[in-house]
Amino acid sequence: MCGIAGLIGCGDPSRAETAVRAMVHAIRHRGPDSEGLDHWPNAYLGHRRLAIIDLSPAGHQPMLSDDGKIGLVFNGCIYNFLELRADLEKRGHHFRSHCDTEVLLRGYQEWGIDGLVPRLRGMFAFGIWDDPAQTLSLVRDRLGVKPLIYSSRDGQIAFASTVGALRAGGFAGEIDPQAVLEFLEFGSVTDDRSIFEGVQKLAAGTILVWKRGAVTTRPYWTLPEPDENSRITFEEAVEETERLLLESVRLRLFADVPIGALLSAGIDSTLVCWAMAKLNANVTAFTVSTPGDPEDEAPFACETAKLLGIPHQVVSLPHDQQDLLQELGAAYDEPFGCPSAMAMLRVSRAVKPHATVLLTGDGGDDVFLGYDFHRHYFRAQQIARKLPPGSAAAWNLARPVFDAVPRLRRPKHFLDYITGGLGAVTRAHSGIPYYRSRGLFGPRLHGGDIQQRNMSLSAAAGRNILQDFLNYQQRMWFVAEFMTKVDGATMHYALEARSPFLDHTLWDFAAKLPFEMRLRGGTLKAILREIVRRRINPAVASRKKQGFAIPVERWLTTRWQPQIQDILHNSSLEREGWLNPGALAALAKQSAAAGDAPMQLWFLLVLENWMTAGKGAPADPTLACR
Repeated sequence: MCGIAGLIGCGDPSRAETAVRAMVHAIRHRGPDSEGLDHWPNAYLGHRRLAIIDLSPAGHQPMLSDDGKIGLVFNGCIYNFLELRADLEKRGHHFRSHCDTEVLLRGYQEWGIDGLVPRLRGMFAFGIWDDPAQTLSLVRDRLGVKPLIYSSRDGQIAFASTVGALRAGGFAGEIDPQAVLEFLEFGSVTDDRSIFEGVQKLAAGTILVWKRGAVTTRPYWTLPEPDENSRITFEEAVEETERLLLESVRLRLFADVPIGALLSAGIDSTLVCWAMAKLNANVTAFTVSTPGDPEDEAPFACETAKLLGIPHQVVSLPHDQQDLLQELGAAYDEPFGCPSAMAMLRVSRAVKPHATVLLTGDGGDDVFLGYDFHRHYFRAQQIARKLPPGSAAAWNLARPVFDAVPRLRRPKHFLDYITGGLGAVTRAHSGIPYYRSRGLFGPRLHGGDIQQRNMSLSAAAGRNILQDFLNYQQRMWFVAEFMTKVDGATMHYALEARSPFLDHTLWDFAAKLPFEMRLRGGTLKAILREIVRRRINPAVASRKKQGFAIPVERWLTTRWQPQIQDILHNSSLEREGWLNPGALAALAKQSAAAGDAPMQLWFLLVLENWMTAGKGAPADPTLACR
């Protein structure tokens, strides 16, 4: 796990070096073990290394071909690199190291970028400079586990692992008001844009090629859709899922540094630890405890560890949580309001002294359908497919009656989903309208809106609402929030997170399974729960989903009141025209009186902290090439 940076097409070698050095310095926390820079007449590459496989200098980056004409910077891990290496050796390639980075380099020489990428199994973001061809190839893994940010203008392109690195190199423009609106709606900036103008995120499963000043992008993987005509049985699906999970865990146990595993009370991390035990891996499982908290998962996790017979260690979080806001702001270069990110930061800090690689259960809920809304939308879809023509029009006539009765809010939304589809889901979220109705938006946001709130409504969309939502979720939340949360928190403490449930072969299989099978009998994650029931314990299989998070709504009216008061007396958001003067004070006063705050107030606090920390200041234009 590392940090990468590069600048291509800059005609001033001195400025190119200065800019890349600034970017590499900005990502030093991602790779504390070593730093490397290399250059050609038209390209400059930089790297920070967190050594995981082959700790020797042979794994140093940028890694160059034998003749020095091709250079590679890589962040991530290729889990099937031994298999690829054996194939390349049969084809006559000789290796100087024992790391996966060199497999990428030799693989590019043998197969080219389009022949290499489909063979890769892992999490990755890398850049390859081919000097003879004057071509840069940037590639991001299929599920967007690893970030890759770039800025292309005036025939040149700069790239890095973080938005902050590009800003440090002088490539970020002003704050994008549309990105601010997205943050206030979702709590994160989507992968479709960056908080800064002129900065873009390479989409998951995409190859970007820069060639002599021109940029093209092309997808190489998309999420499969369910095969409604599949003849696979539930028993076969369970057996194949178990096989793929064991294989995925086995591949992720290769490292030359200590490995740990995160064990909560949930289904997914329990299955990862069960697979480790079955594979006879001598890996310690870690549970992060919050003593005295009603959501403390440690007792259940200890019980599971005993059932599995695995080494287990409970790490308690400190009682002092006052610096959580500062830690959150330091770890993420864009405003990021996911409350569980603070928990993930504390987990990473607690585990780092014991391990450098951490196996997690991330991803199981998303492809095997583990959230309540998955079941909710599936039921809506089933009903929509049975309704006669004209039902949507009839509902539109009856809807005003439901609007007038607050108790009917939930059934009203459910009927909206049935007759309107994904567009009804995006409208039900209380985001932008909340701020607008309370007069919070200042002149810089006045009249602004986001396209996600303007999707069309139709009865046809209601009949496909779950699949439409899964595509939307993967593009909007899964990468922008879930993947960003884990990468930002773990890399802040130079910890490599690996999730077996994020293996694309597992997704290729599971995503094609019919919804009825993944939600068999109305049970969330029915296939995974069946494996737990058979292999571990029926009681563990029936546990409700429980996630460790920070109760921000409550803390905003208690322990974080001093921060709120500071904002009220000296708000940069109001001073710079993002919010109307006095509007924030009214919202804070209302929340304090109620003893509970809305998430919108939390997002405003996060955005304010991001602004006052200086992360929203314009980039130094003297650094970037022009």
